Amino acid sequence: MSKPSRATAADVALAAGVSKWTVTRAFTPGASIAEHSRERVLQEAAKLGYRPNLLARSLTTKTTNLVAILVDDFANSYKLPVLEVLTQALQAEQMAAVLININQHFDHLSAILDADQRQVDAVILVGTDFKDEALKLSTLPASRPPLYVLARESTIAHIPAVSCDASVSMAAINQHLWAQGYRRPGFMSGPRSLSTALGRKSHFTAFWQQQAGTPVPELAAGSYDHRAAAQALRTYLQQTPAAERIDVLMCENDALAIGAIETARHEFGLRVPQDLAIAGYDGDELAASPSFNLTSYRQPLQEMVAALIDMLKGRSEARSINLPGELIIRGST
Repeated sequence: MSKPSRATAADVALAAGVSKWTVTRAFTPGASIAEHSRERVLQEAAKLGYRPNLLARSLTTKTTNLVAILVDDFANSYKLPVLEVLTQALQAEQMAAVLININQHFDHLSAILDADQRQVDAVILVGTDFKDEALKLSTLPASRPPLYVLARESTIAHIPAVSCDASVSMAAINQHLWAQGYRRPGFMSGPRSLSTALGRKSHFTAFWQQQAGTPVPELAAGSYDHRAAAQALRTYLQQTPAAERIDVLMCENDALAIGAIETARHEFGLRVPQDLAIAGYDGDELAASPSFNLTSYRQPLQEMVAALIDMLKGRSEARSINLPGELIIRGST
């Protein structure tokens, strides 16, 4: 069955009594065109069911208004609100997202090369578990689209990163926990490469080693999954005598903290925070649930995305920036 023919810009121009270029300008935001001409074009376009051919327009403008978003850790519940805010912001700029799933069969470099073949205008790596060494200029094609990193830092100068300020956020968390009287801290980490890039662990351990003079045990979950968090805490509690255990656990994100709370309460009968205080990071919606009542540092997601979009659209300099968020104190600490 053949598809019905679509109305073209030439059809609209003929019906409206204007040139084809006037039709193009009527559908181009910010283009110079008289308002009465725009209205006439839009009216005739609506009658004919005309919609601009974005592919054809890209051949003229040399832009596709497509942005590739690379994500690899879908077990991390915080990725959903990040993607929601980011895609909404792109759509507000009349841009569309191409989501690329990074996995064991398709690494970050392969994904960037794939995005380049799709002629995207930019590539955004969303807090992904990549090693910065894989993104050095020597491994990327010279014609690649510009790269941006969201929700984690980048140590590579030519790749701008927009993230929550680890120094400011961890200082707020540390000061709160210290003021509450906790003195035996532990830290639960996620993916090794991402833990290094986030900087949360280094700022946390540096403070407590200086203040308390004792090493900070690391409970390595290995991934941002509540089941991994459960196993990491389970192993620690089983191997550590009660008198030697930590009294507060800082988790690298809320997904880990929620898994830790469930395990502490339901498997070991511990009271939170009386026996073990637990804090998280991100500001996940679940953190506010009465079931968890989790103290968490909320990332400034809206502001981070807005800053990235401004760079992508050329409204601000493309550079790495760290933005402060907000410490939300709840019953878990």
